[in-house]
Amino acid sequence: MAEGMRPWARQNGGAMRDATRRLARSPLATLLNVVVIGVALSLPVGLYLGLTELQGMARQLSSDPQLSLFLDRDAASDQAHEIEQRLKRHPLVASVRFITKERALEDLKRGAGLAEVLDSLKENPLPDAFVATVKGNSAEALEVLHEEALAWPKVAHAQLDSEWARKLDAVLRIGRTLALLLGVLLGAGLVAVTFNTIRLQILTRRDEIEVAKLIGATNAFVRRPFLYFGGLQGFAGGLMAWAVVAGALWFLNRELAGLSALYASGFRLRPLSGQDALLLLGIAAALGWLGAWLSVSRYLWQVEPR
Repeated sequence: MAEGMRPWARQNGGAMRDATRRLARSPLATLLNVVVIGVALSLPVGLYLGLTELQGMARQLSSDPQLSLFLDRDAASDQAHEIEQRLKRHPLVASVRFITKERALEDLKRGAGLAEVLDSLKENPLPDAFVATVKGNSAEALEVLHEEALAWPKVAHAQLDSEWARKLDAVLRIGRTLALLLGVLLGAGLVAVTFNTIRLQILTRRDEIEVAKLIGATNAFVRRPFLYFGGLQGFAGGLMAWAVVAGALWFLNRELAGLSALYASGFRLRPLSGQDALLLLGIAAALGWLGAWLSVSRYLWQVEPR
C-alpha cells in the first residue's frame, strides 16, 4: 500500500510546489487578491462576532425577567398584602419583593442626587411597588401574567423590566441572519475572484495543457495544480481575514475599555477562538478550491471533443 501511495504523494507534492511557485512569482497580484479576499471575509466574521457578543449580553440580562407592579397611591396595607399573596401563589412567580413608597423615595434620593428637590415636596409622589422574579422566558406566559396583574384591584401599572432585552435579542437574531447572508454573498465573490484568477492562469498555460492532454494527461492531473493554487490563495485570504478581525477587535476593545470603566462593566469583544479560526481558514481554502475547480472544469469542458 505504501508503494501505491508514493505516486499519489509525488503528484500532489509536485502540484503543491508548482502552485506555491506561481503564487510567489507574482507577489503584487497575489497580495492584492489576498487582501481582497481577506477584507471580504472579515466583514461578515466581524459582524457575526459583535452580534453574538451583544446577544449573549441580552440573554444574560433577560435570564431572570422581572415584573414590577406599581400600586395606587391610596392602596391600603391589607390590599397590598392581598396582592403579595396572589403573587406568591402564582405558578409563574419565583420570588416577590415589596418596596414601600418611603424606601423608594430614599433610594431615589441617593441614586439620582435629587435630595434637595425631593425634600421640598409636600408629599411622597411614589407608590408602593412589588418586584416579582418570573420563572422562565416564555413570552406568551409573561404576557399572560402581565395582563392578569393589570386586572388586580389597586394595581395602577405593571411593567416587564426585561422586555427591552428580549426585543434586543430578537433584533440581534435578525442581525446574525443578515451577517450570514452577507457572508454567503461575499463568499460567492471570493469564488468569482478565484475563478477569474485561475482563468488567467489557464490562458498563460494553454499550450502546456493542450500538449499534456495530447500525451494522455487526465483531467485530474490538469486540475491538480490549479486546485492547489486556488486553495492556497483562499487559505492566505483566510489568514488575512483573521488578522483584520483581530486588529479591529484590539482597536475596538481599547476604545471600549474607557466606556466599560464608566459603567463599571467588563464588556469586551472576544476574539475568534481557535476552533472558529480553523473554521474560517477551512472555509476560505474551500471557497478558493471551489472557484479553481469551476474555472478549470469550464475550460476542460470547452476544449474536450464532443
